[in-house]
Amino acid sequence: MTTSPAERRSRSQAALRRDLTGYAFITPWLVGFLCFSLGPVLVSLYLSFTSFDLLNPAVWVGADNYARMFTEDPRFYQSLKVTFTYMACEVPLKLAFALAIAMALDKAIRGGAFYRALFYIPSLLGGSVAIAVLWRQLFDGSGTVNQVLFRLFGYTGQSWISTPDTAIYTLVLLAVWQFGSPMIIFLAGLRQVPQDLYEAASMDGAGTFRKFHKITLPMLAPVIFFNMVLQIIEGFKAFTPAYVVSGGTGGPIDATLFYTLYLYQEAFSYFRMGYASAMAWVLLIIIGCFTGVSFLTSKYWVYYEDDPR
Repeated sequence: MTTSPAERRSRSQAALRRDLTGYAFITPWLVGFLCFSLGPVLVSLYLSFTSFDLLNPAVWVGADNYARMFTEDPRFYQSLKVTFTYMACEVPLKLAFALAIAMALDKAIRGGAFYRALFYIPSLLGGSVAIAVLWRQLFDGSGTVNQVLFRLFGYTGQSWISTPDTAIYTLVLLAVWQFGSPMIIFLAGLRQVPQDLYEAASMDGAGTFRKFHKITLPMLAPVIFFNMVLQIIEGFKAFTPAYVVSGGTGGPIDATLFYTLYLYQEAFSYFRMGYASAMAWVLLIIIGCFTGVSFLTSKYWVYYEDDPR
């Protein structure tokens, strides 16, 4: 049945009113996205090709910031080295520890809800300035860690924070201590594993390790992948602990010079905002590459219920 032009016009007007109503509801989000997300991103892209000190007008310099970054700035490579070292230690250790605690809490134990909340608290507090200050006191030369080691083993240790060879690993410990968020996600994934799989494996004589290797890990693969991507991104963005522990210098001798900390120094200590913007875009590309590689390789080890493989 054909419709008349008047009916088509009426339907179009009704559809337009529905669309406008929808856009009216999301207008606050759109304004926030354009003004506080997309706008600053585009401005930073422009500033990355300029020389800008926050006080004088930006001067177009082309790709000079990027050329200097890759050819004339040894601290840029040091910050990458520190960040990659931190990532290589922090991500697998945090995920392994979170999975172990989640498997322990997955058992029917008294006070399970209390322990879940207790273990999640470090994820809420760990990124704060107060915890970073506390961490610096714990691993200082006269801190609690050395006092415990002295009483137990008579070891008069160095300042773990002030020693270049150990400073970065104290920050790794702080990150691993914040295992609550991935733990909760792992716990939710474990609750979705069918128990009849474990019962069938037990009947076949499979032990605990074999059940973990053949059932738990494959069934948790999507959750592990999700947690891994999140922790990689969060690891690249780590800033507060290194800033507080090192006093904003990245010391000792740049041993804790995270990429984000060096970017902050360039922007707000040396007022080289154009160079800092270029560093920010390089960081975006690095995170994008890591995330892309994670998704490309996931097809070889991540399996879903509807996967035909």
